[in-house]
Amino acid sequence: MKDCKNYSLLAHNTFGIEAQCSRFLEYADEKEALQVAAILRQESLPYIIIGGGSNLLLTRDFEGIVVHSACKGIRREGNRLLCGSGEVFDDVVAESIRIGLYGAENLSLIPGDVGASAVQNIGAYGAEAKDLIRSIRAVEIATGNVCIIENAECEYGYRQSRFKQDWKNQFLIVSVEYEFSEHFQPHLDYGNIRAELERQGISDPTAQQLRQTIIDIRNAKLPDPKVQGNAGSFFMNPVVSREKYEELLAVYPQMPHYTIDAEHEKIPAGWMIDQCGWKGKSLGPAGVHDKQALVLVNRGGATGHDIVQLCRTIQEDVKRRFGIEIQPEVNIV
Repeated sequence: MKDCKNYSLLAHNTFGIEAQCSRFLEYADEKEALQVAAILRQESLPYIIIGGGSNLLLTRDFEGIVVHSACKGIRREGNRLLCGSGEVFDDVVAESIRIGLYGAENLSLIPGDVGASAVQNIGAYGAEAKDLIRSIRAVEIATGNVCIIENAECEYGYRQSRFKQDWKNQFLIVSVEYEFSEHFQPHLDYGNIRAELERQGISDPTAQQLRQTIIDIRNAKLPDPKVQGNAGSFFMNPVVSREKYEELLAVYPQMPHYTIDAEHEKIPAGWMIDQCGWKGKSLGPAGVHDKQALVLVNRGGATGHDIVQLCRTIQEDVKRRFGIEIQPEVNIV
């Protein structure tokens, strides 16, 4: 078990912001997770649980304990993969395709760890982690009990789960069990997937070709955090009533949208931010990526407060123009 005092979190957030925590605990297996849970019960310090830091914005030093999983391993059991919570999620996607298990192709290159996929219900291009997650093995911090949590118990929604609500910071996730299909059925009708495949002359893609196309699309519009600090998509796409959608459509007939159900539509936050003129613009050292308005970036030396100020200014502009409140997807600490 890793146990460090006054620990730098620079390597644990993709925004590239320097901050420290009072204590850093990292568990590599279930036994160590039980030890960490015991420490958290004994200590009076506040604590937070983080993943790969790709969905984290630090605004200050954290006067408490930061907990991180280093649980590794990917094991196949039939059409399922049992994965350590500290594994990189994209490595799981790559491995599933390599061994002939399908369903995660559209989730390719989403940053973050396996544990975070279960907390955040990560998603992209019409797919979500909840469609693959079967169960989660975790240590309940308050009791030290090892629990098997089934998918239905998590109450998954768009970038939501009970782990972000009433279960927040209550469990140390050890592993996640994903269930796949042994038959490849590509999902191509979200975003510009089909158009990109056609550009390559591919009409009937293999799983690997679909994965590579998703990777190419993401790389073309998302900055590398090693080059320019960012946390990927900063805002969630708002879901609005059909009445609100039709009101906006009358003004913006070319507005992109995705139908949720008969009463709700999802409107891309990036499109609204772009309409407000923010794409490629900056507010001090914090800016909006020039290829994807949904991404806020650290142009060099930005603090967490700089990013928050930009976030709030964009929220105000979108609310003023569209009458819609957009919310951050990232965890702001």
